[in-house]
Amino acid sequence: MDTHTQSLPLLSRGKHRNPRRGACFMELASFLAGERWSDKPSCTHPLLAHLARLVNDLTANARRSQLAILVPSVIGLTSADERWNDELTLLAATRALPVVAEHHQRALAVGILNCEMRRAARAGQDTLSLHPASERAFAQVPLVRKWAQDFIDECGGPGQRHPGPAVMEVATVGISAACIEDPDTMLRELLTDAITLCERLAGQEPSVRTAPDPTLWRQVCKPAPTPPAPALV
Repeated sequence: MDTHTQSLPLLSRGKHRNPRRGACFMELASFLAGERWSDKPSCTHPLLAHLARLVNDLTANARRSQLAILVPSVIGLTSADERWNDELTLLAATRALPVVAEHHQRALAVGILNCEMRRAARAGQDTLSLHPASERAFAQVPLVRKWAQDFIDECGGPGQRHPGPAVMEVATVGISAACIEDPDTMLRELLTDAITLCERLAGQEPSVRTAPDPTLWRQVCKPAPTPPAPALV
């Protein structure tokens, strides 16, 4: 990753009306895919794209360009299979649950159980059998599972709207504010693993993460500045 840093696009936070104003992760993806300029291109699964936008915006300015190496991997990675929503949501929620603040943990735990109930209903299961990742996450914060189950018992089971987008927001915001050594790296690894998960769900081999061709992206965003050479002692 570090060997490519000085040749990566300088991504920026937020939505941009046109390329002259900058580019975020998904806007660069839309351009490289040959689509209309947008941060919600059709070439990427909506929930994966939502995660990419959140990680882009929550990553520190000095580290954001490192995300560009992942941009080509999301192009063409989409499906109408409802399992993608569940698997992506569970990945984000279970990854974040052990490290985020308590109020975020409660929201994530409800989201996990919500997805697990949806998975069980589609499989025709009468009893809830948790995903191994859910079991591992709840094992680290066991009390929050009971709180979430009591909440669901009182308020009702899954509604028509999938909790994925809300869970993604809680998970990424929670990670960015967590008392951990390097939240930027954790966010980047979450996005990387989400891409790998979608490749597996699509039956694809994991893609090789390479920086976008500079001849393509320089039309829409400036190159990241070259870090200064270390001072000679």
